[in-house]
Order: sequence, then structure tokens, then C-alpha cells
Amino acid sequence: MKIQFQPKLLSTLKTYNKEQFYADLMSGVIVGIVALPLAIAFGIASGVTPEKGLFTAIIAGFIISFLGGSKVQIGGPTGAFIVIIYGIVQEFGVAGLAIATMIAGVMLIAMGIFKLGSIIKFIPFPVVVGFTSGIALTIFATQVKDLFGMHIAKVPADFIHKWITYGQFINTINPWAVGVGILSIIIIAITPKFSKKIPGSLIAIIVLTVIVYFLRNKFGIQGIETIGDRFTIDPSLPTPVAPEINFAAIKTLLPTAFTIAMLGAIESLLSATVADGVIGDKHDSNTELIAQGIANMVVPIFGGIPATGAIARTMTNINNGGRTPIAGIIHAIVLALILLFLGGLTKHIPMACLAGVLVVVSYNMSEWRTFKALMKNPKSDVAVLLTTFALTVIFDLTIAIEIGLLLAVLLFIRRISETSSISIFKEDVDEAEYVEGSTDTEKLHLPTGVEVYEIEGPFFFGVANKFEETMKVIGDRPKVQIIRMRKVPFIDSTGAHNLQNLIRSAQKEKIQILLSGVNEKVHAVLNQNGIEELLGSTNVCSNINEALARAEELLKEKSKHNS
Repeated sequence: MKIQFQPKLLSTLKTYNKEQFYADLMSGVIVGIVALPLAIAFGIASGVTPEKGLFTAIIAGFIISFLGGSKVQIGGPTGAFIVIIYGIVQEFGVAGLAIATMIAGVMLIAMGIFKLGSIIKFIPFPVVVGFTSGIALTIFATQVKDLFGMHIAKVPADFIHKWITYGQFINTINPWAVGVGILSIIIIAITPKFSKKIPGSLIAIIVLTVIVYFLRNKFGIQGIETIGDRFTIDPSLPTPVAPEINFAAIKTLLPTAFTIAMLGAIESLLSATVADGVIGDKHDSNTELIAQGIANMVVPIFGGIPATGAIARTMTNINNGGRTPIAGIIHAIVLALILLFLGGLTKHIPMACLAGVLVVVSYNMSEWRTFKALMKNPKSDVAVLLTTFALTVIFDLTIAIEIGLLLAVLLFIRRISETSSISIFKEDVDEAEYVEGSTDTEKLHLPTGVEVYEIEGPFFFGVANKFEETMKVIGDRPKVQIIRMRKVPFIDSTGAHNLQNLIRSAQKEKIQILLSGVNEKVHAVLNQNGIEELLGSTNVCSNINEALARAEELLKEKSKHNS
């Protein structure tokens, strides 16, 4: 099997020029600045230290741009992972998170090697919206403590107990923290009206960090917690340390790793697809998955958290002129320089301000308009949407993705089954309905004792039982049954097994089965299951005329035998 791994960097460098480098440089610098507050906020919200979010943005951002299958994808920590990372850290610690992330990296590489990139794109839209909206609500719930400056020693991990705890500590709300949080949200909301280049989150952090610094140091106002009050920032690049991996840890963390891999694959490929539509390009999904996998295998060694393609930062890159992976590489370098030379200043950033940034992130992620529109869709889509949303919020993302996908698959099977139909003809049928390429509307007369069964649609396990039940309730038993399969695009092992049982049952009742109009793919499956051998090659006919002629021969033979 040939591995599909062709990084976009290699093809873009062939025609690279100074003008494009300048555009990529400007875009990379801007995206690096945009990524700074988000990386810090995502790191803290995930239950790890702020610099771990920065490490992830730097290392994963570089690898994903260097090896990825998209020209403009920007990789790093994203809001979608906050909930699952926080849960892993609470249950298994940072070491468990590192192992789960590395296992997820292996899974992503395997997905790319086995060319599953295109398949992941077909995950039902209600499932994607359901867990995305659920994540958004959960992220908002995680930020209530810092947004209101509550004094809570430890916030519960699950959604319901989290809100119960907030209710119990409502009397600890700090008005100064509330003011900082609300002001940060207002600044982020109004910034696009006067600045398209500089992100509102960065302006909010700079303005409110300065204000809070003076409130604390010049006016003696306490109670506004900053990053430095909770964390010790190490403004240096990390030392690589490989986590200790054993079979017991792999077995325990495998379901969680699967969720990280699936979520990372879905989010990165969705981001790349959206980017394709804007720049008129086509990304290589399998190469992108392999790059994402490598990034998630390397990042934990340097203390980072799971990473994927980030839609918001990717769009920022495109809007500022970035058109090659060089822009993403520059964004990673800019972040590394900020960490090394300005990292010490991050300790003054107010926690309430970061909470405000994440509240805006959760609002943008919520897709409430799309959620509302989907509620008008068929009941099956609404059921998938609400189930995935509820499971994400009440339980966790692992269960939500697994159950959501299972429910979507079951509903899809039901819909496909409904598109398959079985028709019974006992007397006359339109020739055009049965003869390939015919434009005649003349009737074909069926001899007495011959019946035709038309299967339309795939003959798989969802339809096979329906066909078997139809054959059992036909009333008087005919002498010859013609099963018309021209409109059967494929047959699976269950369909073949049921057909085999039907033939054997008919043979016991002295009924001859004929097959008509079987295509090559279906014919191959029938041969593999010994059905042609069971029937005899003369009883597998290419069209209805041939099948009817064969039926008349069999009727004459039976008539002679009986006389």
C-alpha cells in the first residue's frame, strides 16, 4: 500500500518568491499575536499551566505547517479540547494526558496511512454541531468561577455539580473581577468595528492588564486575581521528557485517546475544507492527518497538550495574506520569541480577562443559529443533534461522539433500508421496466406459475430480512421465481446469506429460483458465496427475456416429468 504523504510546503516552495514571503511574514506575525492570548487561555482552562498552551501552539503549529496537507492551516490548542483535557488531567494527571495525546497521535497517523481522511468528512452534520455546541456551553461553564472572581478551592469536573457549586459560592462574587470580565467581552465585541487587523482579545488583555496593574499597585485594590497569583510562569523553551508508557496505561486511556483523535481529525479537516473554499485550493486530507498525528506525538514530550487545526486562526491567516505554510511556520517562531522575551509579563494578565476571552470563544463556537435551524429538520436529525449535545454537556465528549456516531449510523441504515423496495409481479409487466435500454411500453406476459420479484436498491443486511419476509407471504407457491436484480448496486454478506437460504428453502419446495440482470460486482459476491454453483450457471440470466425463456423451458420440463 502506497502511503499518501505529500506536504504542501514542498510544492509551494517550487514557485515561491519575495512578494509571497512578505505577505506570509506579515500574516505570520499577526496570527502569532492572535494566537498568544488564546494559547494561554486554552492552557489554563484545560487545567494545565499557561506556558503549556504556548508550547503547544509553538511546536504543534510549526509541525502542522511544515508537514501538513493544507497551504494555510494554522495548528495549535483549540477550545474544542478544553473539556476533554480538563477531565483527563483531573482523573489521570498530566502524565495521563501526555500518554493519551501520544496514542491519539498514533491513531491519527494510522488514519492518514490507511487513507481515512475523506471518510471522516462524511460524519453527519448534526453530530458535529451537537458536540460543538455542547463543548461551547461546557467551556462557558468552566469560566464562571474566574469571570465572577469566586473563591472556590476546586471546581467539580462534571457540568451539573459545577453549577451546584457555583450556587453554593454565589456570595463570594467579586465585583471588580466581574467588571474586568464584562469590559473584556465588550472590548472584544467592538474591536472589529475599528480594527480588522489587531484582534480584540489582544487589545482586551493589554488594556485590562494595565488597568488591573494600576488598580492593584497604585490604588491597593485586591481580589482581582492574575495569572501570577495562580501560576509560576517559566519564560523558556521546555526540556523534552518522554512519558512512561505501559500496557496498563494504554488500555485505560485508549477510549479517551480515540476521542482526542476523532475530534482532532474532524476539526482539522473541517478547518482545511473551509480554507479551501476561501483560497480556491484543495488540501490533502491524508497528509494533513499524518502531520496532525506527528504533532500530537511530539508535543507531549515537550509538556504540551493536544493540538489540531484552528479555524479562527486559519481564517485570520488567510485574511491577512498568508497563502503558504511559511506563514504558519513564522507564526510559531513569533510565539517562541514572545515566550522567551515577553513571557514574564504574562503573570500580570487578569484571570477574569482570560475568562472573558473564553466566553467570547464559547459564544462563537456555539453555532446557536445553526443549532436553531437544524431543529426544523427531520426528527431523526433532531434526535442525533439533541442526543449528542446532551451527552456532551451532561457526561463527556467521549460518550457523546461514540453514541452520536452510533445513532447517526443506525438512522442512516434505516433511511437506506427505506429507499430499497421489493415489487412482486404475477401477470403482466411493462417491458421497459425490465429490459435494459428498452423504450418499448409493451407488456411482457408472465407464464402461469412464474413470478417476478424486483429488488430496487442495495441488498444489504437492512433489506435482506425484509425480502425474506416478503417471499414467505406470497400466498400460492409458484413453480419458478425470477429475482430481478438490475437495480441492485451491491449486495453484502448478509444479503448473500439470506439469498442462499432462500434458494435452499425453495429447492426443498420444488421451486426453481432464477436470477436476472445481476451486475458484475454483485455477481462476484454471489460467486464468492457459492450461489451460482448452488443455482447452476444456466439459471443466472443476463436479462428478463433470457430469464423468461429459461422459465418456460423449466415449466415444459416439469410438465413432461409430471405427465
